[in-house]
Amino acid sequence: MSNEWNIPRRYRVLASLAAGLALASTLLGATSAQAAALDRIRQAGKVTFGYWADARPFSFAEGSSEPAGYSVALCGKVAEQIKAALGMAELGVEWAPIALGEHFTALEQGKIDLLCASSSVTLDSRKQASFSIPIYPGGIAAMLRADSSKALQDVLAGRPASGPIWRGSPAQIVTGKTFSVVKDTAGETWLSERLQHFQLTATVVPVADYKAGVSSVLDGTSNVFFGERPTLIEAAAGSPSPDDLIILDRLFTSEPVALAMARNDDDFRLVVDRALSEFFPSTDFRELYTKWFGAPDDRIVTFIRQSALPE
Repeated sequence: MSNEWNIPRRYRVLASLAAGLALASTLLGATSAQAAALDRIRQAGKVTFGYWADARPFSFAEGSSEPAGYSVALCGKVAEQIKAALGMAELGVEWAPIALGEHFTALEQGKIDLLCASSSVTLDSRKQASFSIPIYPGGIAAMLRADSSKALQDVLAGRPASGPIWRGSPAQIVTGKTFSVVKDTAGETWLSERLQHFQLTATVVPVADYKAGVSSVLDGTSNVFFGERPTLIEAAAGSPSPDDLIILDRLFTSEPVALAMARNDDDFRLVVDRALSEFFPSTDFRELYTKWFGAPDDRIVTFIRQSALPE
């Protein structure tokens, strides 16, 4: 006979309750640790912003200089809001470079309070982090050499072939090509899923960053480099041979870009969203957008401003 039946029922019930309370205490403790961003900032007297050093125009750093970029500037507005929300006379700002693939862990462990980069908001990424209101209507685009075949350009752009296609179907034109994408990004996941879905045979070469992706296209080791279009544009402009590159207008995905933070911290997210919601309707926002992306497309500006939350 099992020993369970030799224990009085009331003690078994008490034991079950104790185990349940212990589990609840553990879960609440974990949640409290994750939701302590404002307390952590108050105690430290500073906020720690993480950034990617090679994600122009959202975030970047050159040499020993402080980071710059669109997301970095927005985080400056967040810092002002944090200072006001906590009633602090002074608030230090620390910038921490974060490697791709380590950003969600850094948020979860409290090493950084907010990621000021170009994080795409997807269902998968929401399993690992929480996000602010959208700061940009991001999407994946394609970079090719300017002298790449017109047939390949037409297929990727989603437009009718500009010449005879009797030598192969669109799928055949893509098959066998080499594609590059920055490792540990939403683009890498998307590319893998698309190739599987369409059963295309292609070589995928993950690269460390956008600079490496541009180089792979320029030196011919990759036929196409996929990445966030604004970052592709900036990376091409800063390359040794910008005239040898083209970036297609087509967006293969529609993934809003946002500032990432640890999950289960509604108080901190409210402060972040308030800072952005107050800034987006301003004239200064349009000037900031123009600085990093050029003359704004009114549809994009409208999208961002509509993401602002009313009081």
